[in-house]
Order: sequence, then C-alpha cells, then structure tokens
Amino acid sequence: MTDVTSSKSARHPHHWRHDLIELAALFTAVVVADTIAKTIVKGPDGPYLLVFSAIALIATAGFHTWWARRHSHAPPTTTTGASSAAPTTHEGAVPDAAPDPDRAPVSTETALWRMRTTVDDTPGSLAALCTVLGRLGVDILTLQTHPLTEGTVDEFLLRAPADLAAGDLAREIGAAGGRDTWTERADAHDLVDTPTRVLGLATRTALDAAELPLALRQLLGRCTLHSVPAFSLTGRPTGEQAPVEGVLEETVMKLRDPSGGTLLIERPYLPFTPTEFARARALVELDARLGPRVPHSQDVLTLPEGNEITVRRADQRDLPAARAMHDRCSSRTLSLRYHGPVGDADRYLDHLLSPRFGRTLAVQTASGRLVALGHLLWDGDETEVALLVEDDWQRRGIGSELLSRLVAMAEEAGCESVYAVTQASNTGMVAAMRALNLPLDYQIEEGTLVITARLESAPLRSERPHQQARQSER
Repeated sequence: MTDVTSSKSARHPHHWRHDLIELAALFTAVVVADTIAKTIVKGPDGPYLLVFSAIALIATAGFHTWWARRHSHAPPTTTTGASSAAPTTHEGAVPDAAPDPDRAPVSTETALWRMRTTVDDTPGSLAALCTVLGRLGVDILTLQTHPLTEGTVDEFLLRAPADLAAGDLAREIGAAGGRDTWTERADAHDLVDTPTRVLGLATRTALDAAELPLALRQLLGRCTLHSVPAFSLTGRPTGEQAPVEGVLEETVMKLRDPSGGTLLIERPYLPFTPTEFARARALVELDARLGPRVPHSQDVLTLPEGNEITVRRADQRDLPAARAMHDRCSSRTLSLRYHGPVGDADRYLDHLLSPRFGRTLAVQTASGRLVALGHLLWDGDETEVALLVEDDWQRRGIGSELLSRLVAMAEEAGCESVYAVTQASNTGMVAAMRALNLPLDYQIEEGTLVITARLESAPLRSERPHQQARQSER
C-alpha cells in the first residue's frame, strides 16, 4: 500500500512565536538599513552606492523567490527507509536513471508459455513458485490448481522474457519445490480464461456431434483420441465397453461413447488430473443427452453445365441414400474409393457416416438424389480425406468442391495436415489434391498412393478454397 499524505496533514501548525520573531527581524533589518543608508549618503559616492545596493537587493530577492517556488513542488519523501527516498511513479516503480551509453539495451520482447508442475500441498509452496517467477521477470497471466491425493498440480499461463529458455525455467521451478514440470509454447488463443473456453467448447459440442472429439482435444491439450466401436465392421464384438462413470488410469482416460463403444484418450507425456477427467466426462455426458445432430446449413451451387447441386452435412440418417448411391456406382469407382471390394457396405457406411469418426459432406441434386460423399476422418493424431462420386456425376468439379471444403474444415479444426489414400491410377483424386495449391508429399508402395497436404504452410489465398478448386476436371 502506498502512503499518501494530504495537503492538510502536510501543513505545519501555526504558532504566534513565529510571528513575533519575524516582526523583530523586520525592525532589526529596517534599523540596520537606515544606519547603512545614512553612512553611505554622507560619503562622496553615496548616492551611487545606494542605487547599486538597491539593485543587488532586488536581484537577491528575485533569486530567492524563484528558488523557493521551484523546490516547493518537489515530491515528499516517504517514511519507509532510505531506499524509498527516490521518487516513484503511480505504480510504485522507480524511474530509470540517466541512460548509460555503455549499458546494453534491455530486451522488451516476451513469449507466452504454458507450464504445469506438481508441488506439495503445504502452505507457502505456491508462494515459492511465484517468488521464483517474479525474480525471473515472468508475469503470471492465469493459474489453475488441480488437487491430487498427494500434492497439487499448478498450471500457469506465463508471459516471460523471450530469451528465457524452457530448461532454465524448469530448473528454477524445480529448485523452488516443483516436480514433474512440463512447459510448452502458448499462443493468443490460450489467453481466454478457462471457464470461457470450456463454455465455448460445450456450445460447439451442443451444435454439432462431430465436434466432441475436437472439443476433447482442445480441452486436454495434445492428446490422441480413438473411438473404439463396440462391434467391428464384420459384426464381431470388440470387447471395448467403458463403464458409465469412465476410467482414469494415469495417462489413459476411457469414457463411454454415447453412440456405442469407448472413447480412448491418451496423453503419454503428461498424466491426466481428476479435474480434467471430470471436465471431459461432462462434455461426453452433454453429447449423450443431446443425441444425434448436425448443422442444418447447406450451400446451393451451380455446375458449369447449369445443374444445381446442394452441399450439406450428412450423418447416419443418410445411410439409405448412401447405400442406394453405392448400388449405382461401378465396381471400378468403388475399388478406387475402398481399395478393393466392399463386402458389407451398410456397416462400412454406418461407420463412415458416424460423427464420432469425423465429418461427412453430401452432395444431392435438385430432386434430392445423393450423388457424392466426402469424408474427413479423425485418425488418431492425423486426418484423412476420402471422396466418392457417382459415375454419371464425375468430372464436373464435384470432387474438388468437396475436397476443398473438407480441407477448410480441417484447417478450422487446427489440423496440421490431411492425407488421402488412393491408387496411383486415380488421376482424378491426384488432380483434386494438386488443385488445393498446398505443399504435397507423395508416398507410393505396391500401387497404393498416399498424398499428404501440409496445412500449416498453406499460402494466403484471396478466394475461398472451394472456389479455386472448381477448375479441376473431376
């Protein structure tokens, strides 16, 4: 707290003795001046000396007045000791002294860090960490505490000097009592406080069932999420069925999938805390209560020949229309899509259309006939894109339109890359990937071609991706 002295308390008390002394000094000065004046006037140069004396007196009085006014505005000294004699700003910071030309300039660049460390649940443990951070010039932006059975996990969002290395930060925290310290770079998105961020993830999950895996990833940080169905594609039980309340095992979290099966979340580098487990379970429970849902937005596009098509989101309720489209596709088209014959199309399509495994876009004609499907599939830490266009509607730009929209979804979800698995002879898929204008990596083995597009290096484009991709032949 800063001590502030008011103008009333700063004024010295008025005493009558001061007035008496000043009056006596005035009479004394008059007598002395009169004596000196009479002595000077009687001399040969008396009048000149008297004039010069008056000028000197006036100059002295003026200098005294200027000096008194200048120093009357000096800030009062505090009573906290000798170190506080220097004037301070309104925030308590001591102004810098005159710049030293030989002194290196102090860098003002900063970097955002996320740090998590475990401390003993004892009084003063958090204060020790804060003291170290303050000594390093680190500003604490947010702080979360995760109570454990033994100890407490403290999670910080820090603004640190840019030249502070992560190893030095972890070493200092360890010396202050922190253990199992983990740090990683943060960005401006992490500046949102935790309640606001959780509410935003819950809103996205409520609007779209396909958002649940992405919301869990953003909630828990860098983790790998697998959706293990209760039955395999051949109809056999997989044996994966988590209890209703879920299971927490250090770096593994198992939650019951509302659509059946188990959501398996792994984060090998950092154990989950009970607080994180409770938040993840609340998101899954919200998804289960709301049931199947997809956004109702759709876009109507006009093909070069004049036909109108509608692009919209699809889910398992579109299974009959997707099965009918399969029946109309040639064996070659299905082979290029699935890399071989499809034994049980119903079960396979049910898996692809599930929002738990990704997002699906459907293309239908003005009459409501489904003619194309595009899938964006979550594959652990990676993301796969896949297309299926009915034979009669190929080479009209539909495949490129779907692919560009799927890639835009992947970018919005924060994916670093997407890959497509096809055959080397599938020139249409290769052309659609090249039309994205993204850096591509090609891997081919025994006729199977894997094309990976790196999204983090995507160039800035003035048009939307699906508008640029419309020039492809597919």
